[in-house]
Amino acid sequence: MRLVRDEVRVRVPATSANLGPGFDSFGLALGVWDEVTVRAVAGATTVTVVGEGAQGLPDGEEHLVVRAVRLGLDAVGAPQAGLELTCHNAIPHGRGMGSSAAAVVAGLVAARGLVSEPESLDDDAVLALACRLEGHPDNAAPALLGGATVAWEDADGARAASVPVAPSLRPTVLVPATQLLTRTARAALPTQVPHADGAFNAARAALLVLALGGRNELLMAATEDRLHQAYRAEAMPATLEAVRAMREAGWPAVVSGAGPSVLVLDRLDAATARALEQHGWQVLDPGVPPRGAHLL
Repeated sequence: MRLVRDEVRVRVPATSANLGPGFDSFGLALGVWDEVTVRAVAGATTVTVVGEGAQGLPDGEEHLVVRAVRLGLDAVGAPQAGLELTCHNAIPHGRGMGSSAAAVVAGLVAARGLVSEPESLDDDAVLALACRLEGHPDNAAPALLGGATVAWEDADGARAASVPVAPSLRPTVLVPATQLLTRTARAALPTQVPHADGAFNAARAALLVLALGGRNELLMAATEDRLHQAYRAEAMPATLEAVRAMREAGWPAVVSGAGPSVLVLDRLDAATARALEQHGWQVLDPGVPPRGAHLL
């Protein structure tokens, strides 16, 4: 395997995982994009970050995009080189919008673009490699494929399938000023849950497939959850209070990924959006891109 290009540029979307009942499985691409330029050079690796994370991310080999590029090149037996990265980041960090999955997928798709046989890093291979760095595929799948996805793992590794999304689905994301580490949110989860709660979520997750496809009248029921959100209330009380208040007002709101952002599977009216902004929430209307990570 050879490197046949010395520079590629990748665009990758934000994502929201879980969507309420689909814990560690369902994911949705969001039209907030990071753009990464990767250049193979003879010298040392350098990383320049503009936008989100500009002050706190590693600027060398420990940067997540660099690690993903190296993983992709190693996986197909391609030679390594020094890397010069320029990252224009718009995806908020530590907010449950898939910033780490976006970095991993961007690096792997960049590796695909650099090598002589890009088919060796097809979507199946990229998803499997992404899980090595991410741990689970719920964010990586929509970041890679776009739209809505259901992801799972079996004996052969991570797998994903696309779920039809109706054009009428216009999600809103409420982004707080505070961050929350994913590992903190996951630490709040119990090791066991009641069988009745598992059955409840299985039914709601199945219903969610119908709701995403255009059955808007099912969205409220389809976004109910008993497996993870309530257990995380202590780690993000403002988020769970916002979800509760929004649902009481008739909006299908859930915690976005591990939080603390809130995903509403509907477009808010102007008055509701203004009220939320006055309470410190950034209100995004990102749309659902049908295409995921791609070379520019």
